[in-house]
Amino acid sequence: MTAPAPLNSGGATGVGYGGDTVTLVEGATFCLSDRYGDIHTGRAHGLFYRDARVLSRWELRVDGREPEPLSVETPEAFAAQFISRRTPRNGLADSTLLVVRERLVADGMRETISVQNLDTESTVVTLELLVDADFADLFTVKEGRPVGGGAEATVVDDEMVLLDHADHVRGVTVRASGAPTTLPGMFTWRIVVPPRQRWQTEILVQPTWSNQSVQSRFRSGEHFEASAPAQKMKAWRNTATKVEPEHRGLAQVLYRTETDLGALLIRDDSDSGRPYVAAGAPWYMTLFGRDSLFTAWMALPLDTGLSVGTLHHLAEMQGRRVDPFTDEQPGRIMHEIRRGPASTAALGGSVYYGSVDATPLFVMLLAECWRWGADEAFVRSLLPAADAALDWAVRYGDRDGDGFIEYQRATDRGLLNQGWKDSFDGITFASGRAAEPPIALCEVQGYQYAALLARAELAEAFGEPATAARMRDRAEALRKRFHDVFWLADKGWYALALDGHKNPVDSLTSNVGHCLWTGIASDEHAATLVERLGSEEMDSGFGLRTLASNMGAYNPMSYHNGSVWPHDTALVVAGLMRYRHIPGAVELAERLTCGLLDAAAAFGGRLPELYCGFSRSEFRSPVPYPTSCSPQAWASAAPLLLVRAFLGLDPHVPSKRIVVSPRLPRDWGRVSLTDLTLGDVTVHIEAEGVSVKVHDVPEDWEVVTPDG
Repeated sequence: MTAPAPLNSGGATGVGYGGDTVTLVEGATFCLSDRYGDIHTGRAHGLFYRDARVLSRWELRVDGREPEPLSVETPEAFAAQFISRRTPRNGLADSTLLVVRERLVADGMRETISVQNLDTESTVVTLELLVDADFADLFTVKEGRPVGGGAEATVVDDEMVLLDHADHVRGVTVRASGAPTTLPGMFTWRIVVPPRQRWQTEILVQPTWSNQSVQSRFRSGEHFEASAPAQKMKAWRNTATKVEPEHRGLAQVLYRTETDLGALLIRDDSDSGRPYVAAGAPWYMTLFGRDSLFTAWMALPLDTGLSVGTLHHLAEMQGRRVDPFTDEQPGRIMHEIRRGPASTAALGGSVYYGSVDATPLFVMLLAECWRWGADEAFVRSLLPAADAALDWAVRYGDRDGDGFIEYQRATDRGLLNQGWKDSFDGITFASGRAAEPPIALCEVQGYQYAALLARAELAEAFGEPATAARMRDRAEALRKRFHDVFWLADKGWYALALDGHKNPVDSLTSNVGHCLWTGIASDEHAATLVERLGSEEMDSGFGLRTLASNMGAYNPMSYHNGSVWPHDTALVVAGLMRYRHIPGAVELAERLTCGLLDAAAAFGGRLPELYCGFSRSEFRSPVPYPTSCSPQAWASAAPLLLVRAFLGLDPHVPSKRIVVSPRLPRDWGRVSLTDLTLGDVTVHIEAEGVSVKVHDVPEDWEVVTPDG
């Protein structure tokens, strides 16, 4: 993608937007600091590696005082430059000493501190860097709980060594150039900087595990553009499809999408090295079933490799036994994996399975990445995992044999709600009363319907006609029963869920839009849903609310009861474009998309995990949600789903066929996809409005467009 001129150049990347916290992320490592660059004890700051905080204090003092901040620049998601000056001395209006901290994160951290003397005479400077670690678990920091234990700090051969006081398994070593005086917890440099000259030091932070240092990905003195994380990002950009719209706002968002997904890429060094995407910074830098599956699906136009890596890793950890501590069940796809010191206490184990939707989504993605050109041998190798997932739906997902998938946690340790709206109060009736489990969510029935059809298609392609017929029969039976039970004719929408007493949970939510995305909705129901979703109670003007504003539990500042989630709106847009033959569907899809892009512009080109659902008529800009993740994987990938939906892009590599039926918004202008890789074929697509041209297609392939 071509980088547009930034609208918010130099702005700090925050937890949420507009805060003072700067977030840097690369793979499974992330760093939170203030806009000075300091990491403060007692705050949700730190350098985190393997879900543990390996730096809890990192404070720079210049002549005993905090430097005065000037600006912060984040040229990449893994790099920051904190620009400040020595606080002016008494009697002077200005400072003549510039202080620049350049920071890179990648399985550790490298910081270069440069001091430039802009005066005409030499100056004496004392720098102090205060360092500490508490090795607190990520959950402890996130939830603001008291941190116990701490670090044992020693100095060995001029290196500062900090070990976890609790177990001595985790540790960190810090070494610095420039001949500092090194004491436990502090580096001190006392230097003379000649006129118009610059002095600098380089500090390397390396986590250790069982007294073994994590392999450093930094080389001394290299510029960040030559660093390992920068080279990883360059390789990602070189292999990813270039998506280039004429629409400036969309171009900026897509560039940020590519950058953030590249920064969130993780390659597990324990096996094949296939990549997957972490769910989001700062608190979800790990593999998540639902989040990673959705992200991989949305990112298919950019790179099919993410779906292959995600499916591979999830299949490796698919449930094998019944374990109430972790909600594991045979065939179930996990919810999240954690490696921190308190993971077992928080989740019951390092891998937690309390998700009701990841399992059918796994089967859906397997067939979808096959259509997009994933290696057939790989797809075949995961058919047993897909079958185990579908068996889970029958043996464990359908708890009472009524044909629907329900959830109920096994113990009070697990998540109370296990769909994508997994907050404790996320599933409520129109009155505002919380639904009681077991709960059967409407969108999960749609996912299961699509999963059955996906497995049927694979069975048909791989010579299993009996399996294909059985799966299609199951899908059709589910669809019919879903229409009969979930449709609320007096209201005009699907019930959000069935509660433990089989009562329809009658609130109007964005979940019903997912039923359009999966295709389980009938045309008759879809026509009514278009009207309901397009109402002012649902459309905030900056995207679709999770809960209609006239529902009892509505709160625009809540996590799931009235906020706007970009990935959620994007899925609904894709659903509306699936039903583009329904009057008003395309128009509503365009309106919701326009709202999302306007919100993205307000957030500096990056869509956060969520934001408040206040009406656009009430506030001219979207109101941030204070603890929203940013970058967050499925929010970052959502714009790609929007582009695909309006392009009507539906390749089928095994059949050597590409369907492109665009209905692009007029203000998007021309949209081009360059180097779109479909199996062994690379094509180029140019579209504008309803017109499209597809180039470099082999002669034995079929291209289906509106022009025939």
